[in-house]
Amino acid sequence: MEQERSDHHGVVRCPWAGPHDDYRAYHDNEWGRPVVEEAALFERLCLEGFQAGLSWLTVLRKRDRFREVFAGFDPAAVAQYGETEVELLLGDAGIIRHRGKIESTINNAARCLELAEQFGSLATWLWSWEPDQSVREIDGSIPASTPASAALSRDLKKRAWSFVGPTTIYAFMQAVGMVNDHLPDCWAHSAVEAERAALLRPVR
Repeated sequence: MEQERSDHHGVVRCPWAGPHDDYRAYHDNEWGRPVVEEAALFERLCLEGFQAGLSWLTVLRKRDRFREVFAGFDPAAVAQYGETEVELLLGDAGIIRHRGKIESTINNAARCLELAEQFGSLATWLWSWEPDQSVREIDGSIPASTPASAALSRDLKKRAWSFVGPTTIYAFMQAVGMVNDHLPDCWAHSAVEAERAALLRPVR
């Protein structure tokens, strides 16, 4: 197993990293690393929603264009988008042209501003849902969703967010370091754990 997952330098990664250089770079440098910046968190929530039903590699390769057309995922800017912007986005081949997901991103930007007003920041509120990983053991079987992601999903839906199902939200939690789901023998597992241990969680 380790032989199959090692690259020519003998580096062992999670199996999903595969042979693609851009996917490996995302695995090595981003996935699971703690994220607390507002725009970066909003971006991850939106892109995980766009990923629904597709491969993450598809989204990753369109991410730069997504950032351009969604104003760097500044919630205040995206919340102002209207039908004119929606029609322009539907004609942009550089992104995933799905009306429901585009409109969801605009809606969620407004909901993000509401959360920030109520709790001080999106980061403060999201990180308050960080699960206790000390009670988890990663045995090579990574769940598609968890009770924590289901609870966060329910709360987001109550607040009128969309494209935030339990599986999407768990993928988000994995991506931004709210959990460390790098396999124990993956070289990045200990690096991510060290970053999580050193992280100053956002508080109001």
